[in-house]
Amino acid sequence: MAFSSSSLRGGRGRKLKSDINVVPYIDVMLVLLIIFMVVPPQNSPSVINLPNAQKSALPPDNYIQIQLLQNGELSLSVNGKRALAGESFKNRPALLRRLRALHSDFPEYPVMIAGDRDAKYDDVIQLISEAKKMGITRVGLATK
Repeated sequence: MAFSSSSLRGGRGRKLKSDINVVPYIDVMLVLLIIFMVVPPQNSPSVINLPNAQKSALPPDNYIQIQLLQNGELSLSVNGKRALAGESFKNRPALLRRLRALHSDFPEYPVMIAGDRDAKYDDVIQLISEAKKMGITRVGLATK
């Protein structure tokens, strides 16, 4: 007596699966995620081109000005004239020591920070914060 394979399984044939196969979709999504993580953004978030002021007030008659250039070089001037003739500061602590000395000589002078258009925004904010920590109450930004 010969038995067929379908009779051994209870007379049923092969059952079809009705589930959706999501593995290929997961593979595609992982590839897209990796591509978006690896491709760098077009602009750096630490460098911001600051806008020009449409209408700016004239600077006060007497002030201390800090100039911040794109390459990180700093200079200090009083009333638009360099405080130290021909000297620019490569590091921030030297500039801050000189600013502290100028502030003790001229405590009523406000401080104006002139950041280059391509200077890092974070550097300008740190200069404002350090000037406020010294006790300088009037700190402003110079515009064109």
